[in-house]
Amino acid sequence: MKKAPELSQTREQITSLDKDLLALLAKRRELSLDVARSKEVDVRPIRDTQREKELLERLVQQGREQGLDAHFVISLYQSIIEDSVLNQQAFLHGRANPEIQQQQSTIAYLGARGSYSYLAASRFCQRRQVEMIDLGCQSFDEIISSVELGHADLGFLPIENTSSGSINEVYDVLQHTSLSIVGETTIEVGHCLLTKNNAELEQIKTVFAHPQPISQCSQWLSQHPNLTLAYCSSSAEAMQQVIDADDDSVAAIGSSEGGALYQLSATEKGLANQKINQSRFIVVARKAVAVPSQLPAKTTLIMATGQKPGALVEALLVLKAHNINMSKLESRPIPGTPWEEMFYLDVDENLANHDMQQALKELERLTRFIKVLGCYPCETVKPTQLNSSQLVIEPNSSKAPNKTASDNLDAPKHSKLYRQEQTIIETKQCAIGEKDLVALQQMTLTDTDDLFAAKVKQVKESGYQGVLLQASSTDNLSPLNLKNYCHIVEQAGLFSAIEVDSVSSFDIAVKSADMVYLAGKAMFDKELLDAAGAISKPVLLERNTMASTSDWLTAADRVLTTGNQQLILVEAGIRSFTNPEQLSLDLAGLIAIKHQCHLPVIVNTSYAVNSPLLHQQAIAVKQLQANGLILNEQQLAEADDQHHLLHELHQ
Repeated sequence: MKKAPELSQTREQITSLDKDLLALLAKRRELSLDVARSKEVDVRPIRDTQREKELLERLVQQGREQGLDAHFVISLYQSIIEDSVLNQQAFLHGRANPEIQQQQSTIAYLGARGSYSYLAASRFCQRRQVEMIDLGCQSFDEIISSVELGHADLGFLPIENTSSGSINEVYDVLQHTSLSIVGETTIEVGHCLLTKNNAELEQIKTVFAHPQPISQCSQWLSQHPNLTLAYCSSSAEAMQQVIDADDDSVAAIGSSEGGALYQLSATEKGLANQKINQSRFIVVARKAVAVPSQLPAKTTLIMATGQKPGALVEALLVLKAHNINMSKLESRPIPGTPWEEMFYLDVDENLANHDMQQALKELERLTRFIKVLGCYPCETVKPTQLNSSQLVIEPNSSKAPNKTASDNLDAPKHSKLYRQEQTIIETKQCAIGEKDLVALQQMTLTDTDDLFAAKVKQVKESGYQGVLLQASSTDNLSPLNLKNYCHIVEQAGLFSAIEVDSVSSFDIAVKSADMVYLAGKAMFDKELLDAAGAISKPVLLERNTMASTSDWLTAADRVLTTGNQQLILVEAGIRSFTNPEQLSLDLAGLIAIKHQCHLPVIVNTSYAVNSPLLHQQAIAVKQLQANGLILNEQQLAEADDQHHLLHELHQ
């Protein structure tokens, strides 16, 4: 038998390999800058996603030959590609703006060394190979003032967090400054309980923290009600308070990286409410910067619309008309003007672009005030993905009998080019997507259990197959209430769906109902779409009233790509230019969707159809080969005999 090597020898070999790997990664990064220099001459886009896909596919195959898992290879190289893209962007942005290319820069940030703002600023400077002279500040106003007066070259301001949302104080100070936004950066926020002398959790009585981390760690803190919270102006101040304390019964919430600067130990890790917790920072300077055309750009605007119905909608339709994507919209009150709002917008477009310039001219005519706060490189690098056939090793016998030769795995997942067969969703002995039209009644949860049970029985007797439940208040969304309502629906022999419009209500619905119904106003919520893609229950995706069919199918593809293939589309009405206050069913859009998409489509008449026209509209929907219909209680109370209508629909 071969003798096992000594553990120390194995560890030495691993250490040597790690050193070689780091040297190779550094060499690869240098070569990526050579690529950037070439793109500067040829003026080519910073990313070539087709080449990235080919690269990943080749690496996955080579990794398999070495016994490496495909997902491990993908994850590793997605990080390498992201680093390469961001370094190339930083290089080209610096070349286009030589005045910002300094060997040293004074950076103003919130708190002291060790704060999250300090960590974000440090990484920003490291990527640009700039030596950072740090200037800690006690407030956002002080950061702005330091840059305005020339005491600092750049200022770092936290603008939003994936857990606690936007930071309103920063939006407020942006109203009154002449500074320009010249960059952004996003960092992972790993909240830890930091203690000195390796103190254990049981010893801790007081926790120092900035209000934002306290909000982001609220669930963990609620599980430890014995802890006294002490608010600080920054995470760095919280850590300093622990160092200055006379005993070991105090702790701070901060990053392990920041805690190491103060020689504090991370006693508890992963305190944040969300597993993925990121903070986005904006970078401000006295002068605006130019963004090369090959870089993905973001422009931030501030505007005030008139106080008339639909004023904001009119402004946003200008962006849609010029095919400009808005990635963020935030409103803040205008000081001294009660009940009026100032709107902040992030749009994914370069300020120098012709469409952007035309949109700004139109917005100037529509708004009372508009100002560009800055145009800067977008640092959100969307990972390149491979399709499932490229990730999974299929045996020779698995030449999918249910697929035809015309299936195109590179086509969008909603498309009939990707899957020729019509998708059928089965639940409670009901098949949605087959020839028979399925009917659901939309019900608001306001009744007692007995009255609700009587209504559900009547719904079943009328010929319905399912019930769409809407909560009238947050009380109805309690897990116990919803589970009870769904049990009543199940006893009646119907399937249940619960409408949700946020991640917080999503988990409750998944545990209670047979299906989850994503309301149209949440159609652009990427976090909610990802959550829908991660469950094994059918999902109904309602079209947003302002969404095109393309937007709708893009949202559907996000769910399908995440994993869940049990998806049903719901047309519930859109707003038109001729009558923006009244929803109307997009029957032409329904025809187009049925032509190009293999997913079932249901029409919800609850919002766009008046009761006198319900019968004719329902028959039209059936003739256009929709797979289902949703009717509400009020419509049916005002319409003709619903028994006759449902009987005709089921013929």
